[in-house]
Amino acid sequence: MAKIRLKTVKEKIKDSKASQSPEDESLELCKVISHVNDKVRDRLNKKKAWDYGYNVEHDVIVISKTGKIGDVVEIQNLKIALPLQDDKVYSRSDVKAKQYWEPFEHPKELKKIKTVFQWNEYASTFKESWISYIENEFERRENGFWFKNNGSSTYITGSHYMYLQWTKIDVGLPEFRESNRIFFIFWEACKADNRCYGMCYLKNRRSGFSFMSSAESVNQATITSDARFGILSKSGADAKKMFTDKVVPISTNYPFFFKPIQDGMDRPKTELAYRIPASKLTRRSIAETDKEEELTGLDTTIDWKNTGDNSYDGEKLRLLVHDESGKWERPDNILNSWRVTKTTLRLGRRIIGKCLMGSTSNSQDKGGGNFKRLYRDSDVTQRNANGQTKSGMYSLFIPMEWNFEGFIDQYGQPVFRKPDKQALDHYGDVIEGGVIDYWENEVDSLRNDSDALNEFYRQFPRTEGHAFRDEAKNSLFNLTRIYEQIDFNDNLQRQRVVQRGGFSWKNGVKDTEVIWTPEKHGRFYVSWIPPLELRNRVINRNGFKYPGNDHIGAFGCDSYDISGTVGGGGSNGALHGYTRINLDGPSSMFFLEYVYRPQTAELFYEDVLMAMVFYGMPVLAENNKPRLLYHLKNRGYRKWSINRPDKHRNDLSKAERELGGIPSSPAVISIHAEAIESYIENNVGFSDEGTGNMYFNRTLLDWANYDIGNRTKFDATVSSGLAIMANQKYVIKAKRKDTEINVNFARYNNTGTVSSIIK
Repeated sequence: MAKIRLKTVKEKIKDSKASQSPEDESLELCKVISHVNDKVRDRLNKKKAWDYGYNVEHDVIVISKTGKIGDVVEIQNLKIALPLQDDKVYSRSDVKAKQYWEPFEHPKELKKIKTVFQWNEYASTFKESWISYIENEFERRENGFWFKNNGSSTYITGSHYMYLQWTKIDVGLPEFRESNRIFFIFWEACKADNRCYGMCYLKNRRSGFSFMSSAESVNQATITSDARFGILSKSGADAKKMFTDKVVPISTNYPFFFKPIQDGMDRPKTELAYRIPASKLTRRSIAETDKEEELTGLDTTIDWKNTGDNSYDGEKLRLLVHDESGKWERPDNILNSWRVTKTTLRLGRRIIGKCLMGSTSNSQDKGGGNFKRLYRDSDVTQRNANGQTKSGMYSLFIPMEWNFEGFIDQYGQPVFRKPDKQALDHYGDVIEGGVIDYWENEVDSLRNDSDALNEFYRQFPRTEGHAFRDEAKNSLFNLTRIYEQIDFNDNLQRQRVVQRGGFSWKNGVKDTEVIWTPEKHGRFYVSWIPPLELRNRVINRNGFKYPGNDHIGAFGCDSYDISGTVGGGGSNGALHGYTRINLDGPSSMFFLEYVYRPQTAELFYEDVLMAMVFYGMPVLAENNKPRLLYHLKNRGYRKWSINRPDKHRNDLSKAERELGGIPSSPAVISIHAEAIESYIENNVGFSDEGTGNMYFNRTLLDWANYDIGNRTKFDATVSSGLAIMANQKYVIKAKRKDTEINVNFARYNNTGTVSSIIK
């Protein structure tokens, strides 16, 4: 291990933690960005020209319904324009410390009115006195609400306001949490964006998702006509329980001016039907509507379905709540279900409904694997030509420290570390410690129980990697060490140990000098850039090109021959750089990771070649897919293709001598796995010497899930193992020829006290 270097990195982490404040960490989850020019924003604000929805020109989702925008925030790579701050922001107190969310008292005079028909029986003077109050509530429901929170002007969406002010949950009214504010802002953006089918929310246990999604179902259903709202969960019983224990009570406890007339029982078991609802109350409607028969019906329903791939097939939904979607076990499949239910949310290319999906994740073979794929397919940075993600949804992950009960202060902010000054929770109790400290203590107590630890990570994840942790029993390699390294790497994110970017030929001229350029969406990830004198070291000798840094390290490559496959699938190409023990760079360290499939195979080959030239290092690739090797040979880089390290040159076949490379034979596959296993044991995770220096989590996770019987999906594992083997080429032992030697050794009888020769 690179002991001195690792100590330095750990010291950086310690220093970083010491200097961090909650405010620093909050910026990472939801941060204000300079995305729209101030002059442009102000000019369009004067015209009230900012329409609700996706703004193509500025690549921002506008959730303001007033025509004006304020700050632009970024949440998990989604750029969202908030409404312009109100001229007058509500505050419960002039004292900063006493400024926080507090639900408004429901007037006693209105509280006893249960239906619009009871309301109509009151005198006009009484009704007129409450019109402003009712209209104000509708305004907040539509446009959201601004309030002072510990001195800061804070915006919550209309859906969030309805949740806080008018939603009865198991403990009464919900408390305000910053994490929920971010959730609802993100959800509003999903609703506003006409490219989006909804949200895929990766959550921690008891985050409040079931109540928030139930509240949103009731909120939308009670203002929408001729629509259908659906609920699915990991089982039909769970969906039914969510409907009867959450959706129905929320609807029942709405104030009369938000509550449509129900058709059927007050506490239905299968369907909540708003057949003859009340219209939005205004001065005109109150004056003109006095009789039941004059009301206009919504004809809107909320129901639930049993869990199955074809649930809601053929129907048209305005909102689908997908609860516990990471826990669908065989034969039910969340991927198959989504393919079906996605069609219920559209008419042709037009999206007419949204999905609100959320869950913790089971282990990979118990539904977690399918949910992980769906979550990854919802990455907003990966869009097709139609501007949509692969799933159509947008993924959101909020770490557990933002949503863990007992560590949320009265302002809704998480207390990350032990506070320097007294912090009170929602109930006025003192918060003694920090949530991260609490979480770390739990982790430490479970270190010796891998499966219990991984279950804790899945229930209370601080990273996406935690959420998708798998059980240790099925892994070929040491999962404990792998996950220790992943945890360590997650703490390094702020240190920028890994840089992303791309390679290019200088001035576009091939086979000259290669340039490295940092890029936000680059295909390469690197943890070490060689100094200038070591870059582009190409040695020309006897008319051949040789790598000038092969004493430092080498690459391993999992290539492919076919540019495209039917349906656009196919495995990725993968390249890894790894160093041996040397004096010119870091020793025994992976320094480059590339797992990608460009549009053509030739682009991939050129990427590989440019990386090789830049680092001056050769490559070991599988020769059963020879197009990469032919590409190197034809460009004059045959000497950069390593011959198989398990054979001497005299024992190579004609094809192996021509191109280099190594076959994927059973013997080689076994040696390959042993190489990775040995590397993990010696260089990954925690040890007395420090922490390993393998900084590429994607590869670590690929090792964690590696199936030696089905290597096709594990491009990173194949490539990284070949990189390790490539650096073992100088330690091949000579083959020993066994010959029979006859030596007449004496044999002894060793029974008794004295040995005697057996004749």
